[in-house]
Amino acid sequence: MSSSESALAVELRGITKRFPGVVANSDINVRVRSGTVHALVGENGAGKSTLMKILYGMQRPDEGTVSIDGKPVDFHTPADAIAAGIGMVHQHFMLADNLTVLENVVLGNEPRAGAGIDFSGARARIKEISARYGLGVDPDRLVDELGVGERQRVEILKVLYRGARILILDEPTAVLVPQEVDELFGNLRELKAEGLTILFISHKLDEVLSVADDITVVRRGTTVASVQPGKVTSRQLAELMVGSALPVPELRESTVTDEPVLQVSGLTVTTSDGRTVLSDLSFTIHAGEVLGIAGVEGNGQAELVEALMGIRPLQAGQIRLRGTDITKLSTRRRRDAGIGYIPEDRHRQGVLLEATLWENRVLGHQTKAPSARGVLINRAGARADTERIVAEYDVRTPGIDVAVGALSGGNQQKLIVGREMSGNPVLLIASHPTRGVDVGAQAAIWEHIRKARAEHLAVLLISADLDELIGMSDSLSVILRGKLVASYDPNAVTPEELGSAMTGAGEGA
Repeated sequence: MSSSESALAVELRGITKRFPGVVANSDINVRVRSGTVHALVGENGAGKSTLMKILYGMQRPDEGTVSIDGKPVDFHTPADAIAAGIGMVHQHFMLADNLTVLENVVLGNEPRAGAGIDFSGARARIKEISARYGLGVDPDRLVDELGVGERQRVEILKVLYRGARILILDEPTAVLVPQEVDELFGNLRELKAEGLTILFISHKLDEVLSVADDITVVRRGTTVASVQPGKVTSRQLAELMVGSALPVPELRESTVTDEPVLQVSGLTVTTSDGRTVLSDLSFTIHAGEVLGIAGVEGNGQAELVEALMGIRPLQAGQIRLRGTDITKLSTRRRRDAGIGYIPEDRHRQGVLLEATLWENRVLGHQTKAPSARGVLINRAGARADTERIVAEYDVRTPGIDVAVGALSGGNQQKLIVGREMSGNPVLLIASHPTRGVDVGAQAAIWEHIRKARAEHLAVLLISADLDELIGMSDSLSVILRGKLVASYDPNAVTPEELGSAMTGAGEGA
């Protein structure tokens, strides 16, 4: 064996994986050097997630070999991969909501103390890892109480707790502000310095170029290039991925009118244990306006969306839609009044994974055409409109009778966006609409929002992507600890200024 091969932590050679109607991977080759950050980039549906599931023992290849530290392996389950020192942080988190952080971290790997579980020892170790890597995780919080960003940090901590030497991180920066991304990358460099190997899956090409030692590009199920960051630009990477230049979020001309669509005044929300999570929020969104809300995960964004959708009761305040008080209306009646909703977590709130595409088209729209005819579901109408969404939003699928769970995350997101933009809503609540989608899908989603805005759609945009917020908003507000603390002109603010306001760095003592 050559010295170069002996220095490989992971080698995937000739990997092919077929599913009914789809070849997910076709003769893929990836060589990951020990002690490096290796980025894997490509469009949604390009085969990245399937490849990582094969490496993690969740799938078995139809052809090809997997080698770890130069030795061929044959993983049948994730337990086999974990035993070989591989840990994976999935894009969609594998956490039990009804357990605490500590219980989730030790689940399946419980430390023993005599006949019982050594929770005190596990708690101390979790706190040590959390402090060491700046994860800010409280081991005694219920996972159900955590925001998306906090859940991701729990997943990273879980992998570190189990002593993985090879880490697979699937879109790890999707929910982080710039300062947090810098901290994460600092942590990755520390891990690398300690000899750990990191496989980094991302759609953010500037981040890939800043943190990766090597980059493998996957397109349409096969590897098309292996490059080094210093020898390629983000535009060149984008062209390798999708055959086009990197899209830029921008609204171009103003379409804001003086017609108020959503008027929120004095909105206050408390939890069942009396904590105030939203405090006296007031804002207005006009027809043709995109209002962007920036904030670190867990500062009240999820509660704001739930309050506007009628999912969470108000302690105080009023919500008006086109002049009508909807404060006491049900979620169904708010939807019927013209509110479209793209949820932050598509698996928990956006789709039924085991249902078909056309059945998911009906979700939340079962009382309106084309999904309904009177009080009955209009199967033909729903199917025809699903075909339209698939074509218009480039949802890559063998057909509309396929289960949504068989699609890549980005294609699931495009289906949701298409569904929610249908039916001519007057207000779109878009919570992380391009999270986990590739540059091509991003550009398409941005263009659909631009077109609807030009036709007087009002949009509340919540995103962790500050470039997206700045580029796609007519006005910007920052939420911190449940309050709107600052407003900015998107044409004048920088991501760093927004990040500073989001973390309270500019506050006095």
